[in-house]
Amino acid sequence: MNRRGFLKLAGVAGAAAAARPASAAPASSPDSPEFWGVLVDTTRCIGCRACERSCSIAHDLPVPDIENDDLLEHERTTSDRQWMVVNRFETSKGEVFVKKQCMHCWQPACTAACLTNAMHKTRKGPVIWHPDKCMGCRFCMVSCPFEIPKFEYNSWNPKIQKCNMCFERLEDDKKPACVESCPTDALMFGRKRDLMEIARVRIYNHPDKYVHKIYGEHEVGGTGWLYLAAVPFEELGFRTDLGTTPYPEFTRDFLYGVPLVLFGLPALLLGLSLLAERDSES
Repeated sequence: MNRRGFLKLAGVAGAAAAARPASAAPASSPDSPEFWGVLVDTTRCIGCRACERSCSIAHDLPVPDIENDDLLEHERTTSDRQWMVVNRFETSKGEVFVKKQCMHCWQPACTAACLTNAMHKTRKGPVIWHPDKCMGCRFCMVSCPFEIPKFEYNSWNPKIQKCNMCFERLEDDKKPACVESCPTDALMFGRKRDLMEIARVRIYNHPDKYVHKIYGEHEVGGTGWLYLAAVPFEELGFRTDLGTTPYPEFTRDFLYGVPLVLFGLPALLLGLSLLAERDSES
């Protein structure tokens, strides 16, 4: 190989590595589907936990004894046996109940981290898990800023467990089970654009009742679940340090650099080796 051939080889490899795939349209762009979501008005929640019961029944999970288990006495997180929980918080404005489950991010970190596309963002909005594709790496767990996906460590055939926004029910034109069972309309299911309008109208009409913020509007690029509250969200156990950048954006530049390392560097080393051999023979 002469110098011209080497430079041509290196140039082609560099161009291939530098070529970036066309970016997919952001989830919130006008050209993308209008995703489903849920608006949670914590000022209406009475802590009855009917949503917990209905969720467990809908997904064949252990049904909690909401009348006698006293689980509101301490803060809980989701588990492999319970996809959503209700917690009670003592706040500056008294007792507040808050529902916790997967937030169904617009650009989920869990799906970006999944090597096999087992964790998948559907066109309708819910983030679901495909058991037949999962290889058990659990990258979805460590990447989630809300610490939601849970692994069945004690199962012989472990699964990743988390809320899927009742995706199967949505396919049958039904509401999520938790929304359907709420007796106080604390949960409202609909398109995110419509839910945002409703949330803004409530804040506008009752400026002294709500903090002027919709949690989930911008957090980590926006989420499918939106929250209204009468007190700052820090008092309700919400993370307020997440920023507005979708987590996959933090790794995009690194991933674009991988082809350069995988293809450009070997081509360069091969060319240098061939040139060194030719010089030694001359």
